[in-house]
Amino acid sequence: MVTEPFFTAIEKKKFFSSYRQLFRSLKSYLREDDIPKMRRLMQQVIAQDCYGRDKNGINGLLRNIDTALIAANEIGLKRTSIIATLLYRPVFKNIITLDEVKKTFGEDAVLMIERLLRTSDLYSKNTAVNSENFHRLLFSFAEDVRVILLMIADRLYMMRAGKQLKEENDRIRLAMEVSFLYAPLAHRLGLYKIKSEFEDLSLKYTDPKQFAFIKQKLNETKQSRDIYIAEFIAPVKQKLKEAGLKFDIKGRTKSIHSINNKLKKQNIEFEGIYDLFAIRVVLDSLPDKERSDCWQVFSIITDMYQPNPNRMKDWISIPKSNGYESLHITVMGPQKRWVEVQIRTRRMDEIAEKGLAAHWRYKGVKAESGLDEFLTNVRMALEAKSPDATPHDLMQEFKMDLYKDEIYVFTPTGDLIKLPKGATVLDFAFAIHSQLGSKCVSAKVNEKNVPIKYVLNNGDTVSVLTSPTQSPKRDWLTFVTTSKAKVKIKQSLREEVAKNAEFAKEMLQRRFKNRKIDTDEGVFMRYIKKKGYKTVTDFYLDISEEKLDPNQVIEEYLELEKKEKEVLDHTGIRSAEDFVATTEVEEISSRQDVLVLDQNLKGIEYTLAKCCNPIYGDEVFGFVSTKGIKIHRMDCPNAQEMFTRFGYRIIKARWSGKGNSGYVVTLRVIGRDDITIVSNITSVISKENGVTLRSLNIDSIDGFFQGNFAVLVQDTHTLGILSNKIKTVKGVKTVERINQKG
Repeated sequence: MVTEPFFTAIEKKKFFSSYRQLFRSLKSYLREDDIPKMRRLMQQVIAQDCYGRDKNGINGLLRNIDTALIAANEIGLKRTSIIATLLYRPVFKNIITLDEVKKTFGEDAVLMIERLLRTSDLYSKNTAVNSENFHRLLFSFAEDVRVILLMIADRLYMMRAGKQLKEENDRIRLAMEVSFLYAPLAHRLGLYKIKSEFEDLSLKYTDPKQFAFIKQKLNETKQSRDIYIAEFIAPVKQKLKEAGLKFDIKGRTKSIHSINNKLKKQNIEFEGIYDLFAIRVVLDSLPDKERSDCWQVFSIITDMYQPNPNRMKDWISIPKSNGYESLHITVMGPQKRWVEVQIRTRRMDEIAEKGLAAHWRYKGVKAESGLDEFLTNVRMALEAKSPDATPHDLMQEFKMDLYKDEIYVFTPTGDLIKLPKGATVLDFAFAIHSQLGSKCVSAKVNEKNVPIKYVLNNGDTVSVLTSPTQSPKRDWLTFVTTSKAKVKIKQSLREEVAKNAEFAKEMLQRRFKNRKIDTDEGVFMRYIKKKGYKTVTDFYLDISEEKLDPNQVIEEYLELEKKEKEVLDHTGIRSAEDFVATTEVEEISSRQDVLVLDQNLKGIEYTLAKCCNPIYGDEVFGFVSTKGIKIHRMDCPNAQEMFTRFGYRIIKARWSGKGNSGYVVTLRVIGRDDITIVSNITSVISKENGVTLRSLNIDSIDGFFQGNFAVLVQDTHTLGILSNKIKTVKGVKTVERINQKG
């Protein structure tokens, strides 16, 4: 049997070339002994066959090193990110441990690898991420943007290697995902060069005929285009030199994807596109002279060629929120042709090419606040995700914020607010403050009264008018464009629904009390289900909206109670053991617990101990075991022994957020042996908001029953309310939380 070589001759040459380039570009960022340490580790993992070929025959080590090279050279990531990229797979395959990485390269590298590991199964079964696990990708993004930058680097490698994918479906799925998700992400993070390559390669794989057609047309017109660019540039070059400026100037053909978009939008032939290229002037300027130099070039060029005032864009005075800075002008060149000219400095050009990572090199870049705001909005959208929102909804809402052009509007005091193009008065109000948005009734735009739906334009001055009686309406969601506004409106609507339902519930309870009627929780829940309501909230909402008459509800309830009592009297008392659960058991989805460990460390892998089942709100601690960090409750039955015998393995832990899917807790309930008591307990559980019955186990001895009810809850507060309500069920003696799952 002939075994395939680890490297072909071509792969070997490519690997060593990439390896040398990588460490040469990182030389000034690495520690003195990093390279020999990395070389020893790489030899170790290669010897243990860590980097095999995937199903497409792509060499794992070559993919790894080339991804790292893209991350370093084309995105600008440095030491920690590159080390994590190179060592992620060996750690994933248990060939080296995180402890070894920590000893060799430090804690930062370990933290980065752990964050990458959490994204490992996003692509374990599919070529592309799907909507079901998209929220986990967003969590990674919100936690550490470098994770997404590394994923962008990996996707770029895969797109460049697209021809090697054996299945056409895999190639198209990858291209669609990159077009839908990673190209907009690259755009939002300021990686314009990568965004453009993503879009071109996506078109190449999804519509190869159109891609080939445009490419051929560009090749056919290259000579005449080069002649025209040289004719346009020559006099400009001369004038800029005479002004004493240091610069580069060149023509840049627009991307195939953008040309294809023009063909589609304008419904024209290729020959009808006049702006196939742009001229770019890149200046070598001192930091304090950047703006003045750019405006000097602007002045020189517009003196030579007639500018089009409607196509001038100033992103130097007000940079884009992702940090992009440039002056764009369109002028009438030779042969009466419009030509776009981009003017920027060397620093601006690097930020435009490398985006976010270049910001870290230039401290104090204005984009940092814009990016922070964007990440805050991502976190806010995740935290406020509606329970009934589908993963696809989340995906669409997130994508909304990525590709929109920006407009700049002003508050009455002159503060500048950046909003996506198409934003309304209501978006502006929510951008200022959520309370202002919630109370907004209209506005004055440039001293003219306008409604909340009014679409704002660049340079508008907006003064929001409010009313204390105003509150968010459902139709607002149809015209706001920003995710912040959508999130806040949805939150308010959910709170209003809950408030109305609670008011109706209290009113109905008063009616029962006034008529001296003791309600049986189980019978009442069966009445609600019999009426056709899926949730208790829907039932109470109909009462609040006067779709149900409370007096009729009481009469119908009494009738049902009477019928059930007659049936019970006829059949006699049955044991609790005869109870058959009808509640559907829900499966827990992937948990997104949030804990801060030790010295404010986040993102460290841990598991919740089975011996005490900690949930949000419990006082907890971490215990370093042979199987990783286990989180225990302070009142865990094993806590005393752990603190006494293994105090050195204890680390501090505290909650900083709730698990996305809740926590399973087992309640032991003891009471009178009667089938109706169990039915009433399950009714109480099913009625409680944010609680789901997972399973139950019942034993009956000498007229008493003992039931273990496994319930899914959000936190200790919810659990406490539930326990108190179960205690009020007729026949229940005790309710206690037990440590071992039952």
